[in-house]
Amino acid sequence: MPKTIYYRERNKPLAQALRREMTRQEKHLWYDYLNTCPVRFRRQKQFDSYIVDFYCAERNLAVEIDGSQHYEPEEQVRDEERTAYLESIGLRVIRFSNHDIDAHFASVCEAIDAIIRDGT
Repeated sequence: MPKTIYYRERNKPLAQALRREMTRQEKHLWYDYLNTCPVRFRRQKQFDSYIVDFYCAERNLAVEIDGSQHYEPEEQVRDEERTAYLESIGLRVIRFSNHDIDAHFASVCEAIDAIIRDGT
């Protein structure tokens, strides 16, 4: 039985702010790739107490863009817990660093496209 996903009204202002204040790398991925994908992606989608950067319902896919703070030990633990929760509700989570977006944008798009095409 799928886990119940709770919408948290208190997270709505935060999700809206995150959409307005996307990082340069998030903007690049959104405006130069995800916004025109053949499947629909949403920005800053809520799942319980978490907000994922990009979400594709058709593929149950969450795409996360990680800045340098995600490589601190305590943040890595939080990211592992977050990923475990998202996977427990049936999402596939893929992560890219800001550096990946800046230095290997075409490869990032190809990786996402392969998942979209494969459907898994």
